Amino acid sequence: MSQYSNKTSHTSWGRIVRDKYPIASPHYLDQLENTLNDRACEQTLAIGLSRSYGDSALNSGGALINMSNLNRIISFDNIKGILHAEAGASISDILQVIVPKGWFLKTTPGTRFVTLGGAIANDVHGKNHHKFGTIGCSLKSLNLLRSNKKPIKISKTQNKELFNATIGGLGLTGIITSVELELTPINSSFLNVERIAFEHVSEFFALARESEKTHEHTVAWIDCSSAKSHLGRGIFQRANWCNDKKLIAHNDDAKLSMPMNAPNFALNGLSVKAFNAFYYRAQKYGYKKQRLHYAPFFYPLDSILNWNRLYGKRGFYQYQCVIPSDAAPLAIEEMLEQITKAGAGSFLAVLKTLGAKKSPGLLSFPMKGATLALDFPNNGEKTLKLLSILDKIVKQSGGKLYPAKDGRMSKEMFEFSYPSLSSFNKHIDPVLSSNFWKRIST
Repeated sequence: MSQYSNKTSHTSWGRIVRDKYPIASPHYLDQLENTLNDRACEQTLAIGLSRSYGDSALNSGGALINMSNLNRIISFDNIKGILHAEAGASISDILQVIVPKGWFLKTTPGTRFVTLGGAIANDVHGKNHHKFGTIGCSLKSLNLLRSNKKPIKISKTQNKELFNATIGGLGLTGIITSVELELTPINSSFLNVERIAFEHVSEFFALARESEKTHEHTVAWIDCSSAKSHLGRGIFQRANWCNDKKLIAHNDDAKLSMPMNAPNFALNGLSVKAFNAFYYRAQKYGYKKQRLHYAPFFYPLDSILNWNRLYGKRGFYQYQCVIPSDAAPLAIEEMLEQITKAGAGSFLAVLKTLGAKKSPGLLSFPMKGATLALDFPNNGEKTLKLLSILDKIVKQSGGKLYPAKDGRMSKEMFEFSYPSLSSFNKHIDPVLSSNFWKRIST
């Protein structure tokens, strides 16, 4: 009897592609093994909480395995700060256990509603990349299930090549079943946050260089609808953990919700420009220094349920690139000029620097430089044309795009961005595939 259900509608967080899939939801490892080897579906893909923006967690013509029920914490060494958990455990669930004991993840992305397996498959980074690197840098070992085989343990010293391929490997080398991570100690669940307004994107880079020496966490929101002398103006945030011994975990009771899709007519250049101007002024004249709990600092959008509906029924593209340090200032200015010229803009534009710490992952995204992440409402060919222009700037600058956020990167751009691709290809499990992989490998 097949482990998969009847076909169920499913989409990514960007909501551009919606399809129906046979979906399995195993609760135990032996069920997972049976599911992976169920030949009722030729190809399948493990997914978590579906926060990938593009098509790396979609598998049209195949099946999906929902890992979110495999979410148990196996062990937690409160003395050494070592966590061993099933891959379906969410960052949110983990923090509720470890924060009261004085521990935190060394690396966390911009949402806590991702699974450990998903975080590793995309080798996520955070606001402190200059200190701790990606999540792959704090990974001690993981268990991997490949088709027609029992789970195997892989690490930096055991099955090293497969380990490196799995970190950032988009779930294609096997199904991650459990994860062993090194944590970092904290003396508070609060951070001292400083906000600094800057009038032009060129000022960001000086702030970032200065702040990396004194602060663990750095990030900036930028107004990508402003131009000329205000091009890329924004609000720079830098923060360090407090030392007040108050260790209070978050709760997941969201106060707000986006109840319906925003109407398409509301998503235009004028509305984006108005929002950006309002947000910039509100932040510029708001608190300069603030003691803030980790939840609103690291995960500001998690307090709004279904915030992706803001972009309407047609969905949105997220575009994230990284540019090497030497080329970043001019390249990012050129990208912002193209965005303002197109009248596109973005409600949510984030700019931050990445450090030199290298991940073991063969397809890991970060490099020393600056990364820009933008959301664009899906306006069809108009949007795709702009993103192609941005691609050219990224490529000319020696940068690359982030597969975890992508829904339209070309095969040529992917091959340019990831020169270790040929080494990675040796480790792909033939039973596993995704829309992203089909798109860039054919």
